[in-house]
Amino acid sequence: MHIFDELDHRLIAALREDGRAPVSKLGTILGVSRATVQTRLDRLLESGAVLGFTVRARQDYDDRTIRAIMMIEVAGRSTTAVIRQLRGLPELHSLHTTNGAWDLIAEIRAMSLSDFDRVLREVRNIDGILNSETSLLLSSV
Repeated sequence: MHIFDELDHRLIAALREDGRAPVSKLGTILGVSRATVQTRLDRLLESGAVLGFTVRARQDYDDRTIRAIMMIEVAGRSTTAVIRQLRGLPELHSLHTTNGAWDLIAEIRAMSLSDFDRVLREVRNIDGILNSETSLLLSSV
């Protein structure tokens, strides 16, 4: 497991701002050499602390996508099996464990209401899921 120091946190923050920034620019921003940035990036990637780089788009940019948050209650010790099954659904954009009344929170993205309805049925049919509650995300504010 990677132990983050202040430079790692600053590097990750800079990458969140601009994941396509050249290593030399990151060095200038952080006040360190290009070689230091490259070494840190390599270590963060090799350790799995950083999984990769991606585009950040506005959540509501594609108004054709139906987005929702689903809270899921899991039976007993079946969480690992439930997570494995949920990860197989391409419409699940993200999945998080949580505390409180719900065990998992999933972000769902579907291209149509019929796709959305199918995903809800598929999730609710997974063995080990006791209950769920879903809220559509209407707009980002």
